[in-house]
Amino acid sequence: MRTRPLLALAGTVAALSLTAVTPASAADPAVLTTANGDVAVGDVLNASLASGTNATLYSSATGTSGVSCASSGFNATVTANPTAPGTAGESLTAHTFGNCSANVAGVLGVTSITVNNLPYNAAVSSAGTLTVTPAAGSTIQTTVVLRTLLGSINCVYRAPSLTGVASNADNSITFTAQPFAKASGSSLCFANGYFTAKYAPVTDAGAVVTVN
Repeated sequence: MRTRPLLALAGTVAALSLTAVTPASAADPAVLTTANGDVAVGDVLNASLASGTNATLYSSATGTSGVSCASSGFNATVTANPTAPGTAGESLTAHTFGNCSANVAGVLGVTSITVNNLPYNAAVSSAGTLTVTPAAGSTIQTTVVLRTLLGSINCVYRAPSLTGVASNADNSITFTAQPFAKASGSSLCFANGYFTAKYAPVTDAGAVVTVN
């Protein structure tokens, strides 16, 4: 008469044992993770140009005439990081360029490149698509200051949005020939700009970021 209660007790103990050894990591990861776990809202992501690459703003999508920078980097604060699959949010607070040169007729060099109207909004999907948009009522804008035979000139370029690709192969973000239109500047400023750059690796406190 005691066989059934004993069997029931044994089954309960076995079930509890299985529950105890189930790893906590079985939970679904967030869209953005590192080896340390999910990236927390408020964390600041950083990246510089991938080794051996330049950031360029050329006058055509397939040409090589325009401005090239040997250094560039960005900082972005994570504003949302839901469970994957999904879309993480970021606030792009800094985007810098340095060691720039130009191969445009009449231009002697590049004084500076400044990204205006920050911060921008960035959305990273589990599919690896990155979209950068300005705040409501604003625009993505970059001011390029060039040295010419006639003195310094300001070339202002604008874009409604930018689209990039996030890759886990090298923890990179790549922008390819993203179009800008000249908003103001002299005739020495090319009429359109096409932005290309690869940033890798993207890190959070030194740990590389993976998109899930």
